[in-house]
Amino acid sequence: MANELLLIGSIPFETPEEVFRNWGSALGRYLPAMPDGEVGDRSWWIDGIANKVFNGHPQIETLSRPADDPGGVEQWRPRNLDDQWGFRVKPGVAEVKFGDPGWRLGFAKDAVNSYFIFKSLKQEGAIPANLRFQVSVPSVNSNIEVHFRHPEDYPRIKPGYEAALCAEVAKICEKIPPKDLTIQYDFAAEIIDLEKGLPWVEKGGVLERHVPQIRNLSAAVHPDAMLGLHLCYGTLGGWPMVMGKDMAPGVRFANALVAEAKRRIDFVHIPTLDRTEDEFYAPLKDLKAGSARVYLGMIHNMGDMARFRKRMEAAKRQLADFGVAAPCGYGRENPANLPARLKEHLAAVEILQQLSKGH
Repeated sequence: MANELLLIGSIPFETPEEVFRNWGSALGRYLPAMPDGEVGDRSWWIDGIANKVFNGHPQIETLSRPADDPGGVEQWRPRNLDDQWGFRVKPGVAEVKFGDPGWRLGFAKDAVNSYFIFKSLKQEGAIPANLRFQVSVPSVNSNIEVHFRHPEDYPRIKPGYEAALCAEVAKICEKIPPKDLTIQYDFAAEIIDLEKGLPWVEKGGVLERHVPQIRNLSAAVHPDAMLGLHLCYGTLGGWPMVMGKDMAPGVRFANALVAEAKRRIDFVHIPTLDRTEDEFYAPLKDLKAGSARVYLGMIHNMGDMARFRKRMEAAKRQLADFGVAAPCGYGRENPANLPARLKEHLAAVEILQQLSKGH
């Protein structure tokens, strides 16, 4: 199976067919799996859940929502963290419950619909026959700890949401052949918390708070499906939302997730910054990913390809074998930039192949 390149998830076309035909056909030979672009509400990552699931839930109070656009036109997509949705669990609610298990959050519905298009295009020959279908799913804590800023609510909201998310993933594995499926869990708030802390949560025990969720999340994935972990610096208000001094927080978190998972992890994605010094990449020597394929989120700031090559060389001095990816999805990217982003992925793979051959 191809494994030089990973697509994180969101690609701002309007339909999955456009994503598959444009990026799947061009990049498919380098990919282990192909996402549907997270079109529609999922293009704004966790905020589609805020708008459609938390907002209006009878056990949840909406405290804030994104400001209207000029002229009083409603807006559900936040512009930055200060414009974000905010919720609290209502008084007297011991645990928030989500009905319609397997379908309530919308991931399974979207996956089933997109997979039909994916399967049809494979039969047509528009994308490689051995390519898996990738479903990217935000983690429990990334969704809850961004939208619920009163930590005393966490024991009342997290168990119910985790159960709903696990039911959703299990339903995806039921409706899509697992051998044709990849589930990717996305962790962004966790990395931001590890790097600089979230102002409204406790400062200590960060890993201890974020790692346990992988137990049930991983167990929900069928053993024949691939399971990947995407760690992210975040893009809300501009990328990156944090600027770490090195890759140590991502490596520590990846190690802990892999060790705590209840099944095999097939790939781990860790973001990087525009750095060429060995010290930034040195923590990669401590990465304990087991048999998982490692992807480094290096496809960014690509105006200077000589510098990009130096970044990749610096990483290879610490970790000899890895694939490449963008550091995050492109859901907030201007669609007009997509041809340039596609060319950057192709150029990155070319340089990776050259360095792997010793050129």
